[in-house]
Amino acid sequence: MADITVLVLDDHEVVRRGICDVLDRADGVTVVAEAGSVQQAIRRADAVKPNVLLTDLRLPDGTGLDVIAHVVEHLPDTRIVVLTSYDDDDARAAARAAGAHGFVPKTARSADVLQAIRDAAAGRTTATRIKVEEDAVISKLTPMEQRVLELVGQSKSNREIADDLGIAEKTVKNHVTAVLAKMGLQRRTQVVAWATARRAGSFRG
Repeated sequence: MADITVLVLDDHEVVRRGICDVLDRADGVTVVAEAGSVQQAIRRADAVKPNVLLTDLRLPDGTGLDVIAHVVEHLPDTRIVVLTSYDDDDARAAARAAGAHGFVPKTARSADVLQAIRDAAAGRTTATRIKVEEDAVISKLTPMEQRVLELVGQSKSNREIADDLGIAEKTVKNHVTAVLAKMGLQRRTQVVAWATARRAGSFRG
């Protein structure tokens, strides 16, 4: 069986190199690329098409959400594991909404990081828990906001959504702003990536 290929994204070089060393010593896992920024990660992910992206969320030129959105849209076979902190609930919620499949605290043992990567590559993720947490995020939205979310996820413009729902375009814009805030996202493209992942069954329990 071929090794699981991994791209490691973390802007702290010492941390990144430590993770890479651990993964490269593990049986059945190979680090095929590493990156320290959003743009590096996107270029290298497109080039090597890893089985798993292991990504931090806070980066110097953006966030891990930008990379997650790109991977969900352009590399649907790549699974995504986020390096996170236990007390960063908003970041985890945003990563879940964007399309992440698993989460590993930075305080985790090497064995836990490896297990998360192997689980993600095999489709054995925390999908059931993620589905429950995702539903909790969506439940924060009003019925109209949920409808707007669905239409934004279909890549419809504010004008098209206004026509579909029979409301003013300015009202749609206000709903979109509220949806992004409640989901912890920053851009419409992240909503589209979330919707794409949902349709593909990434959050299926």
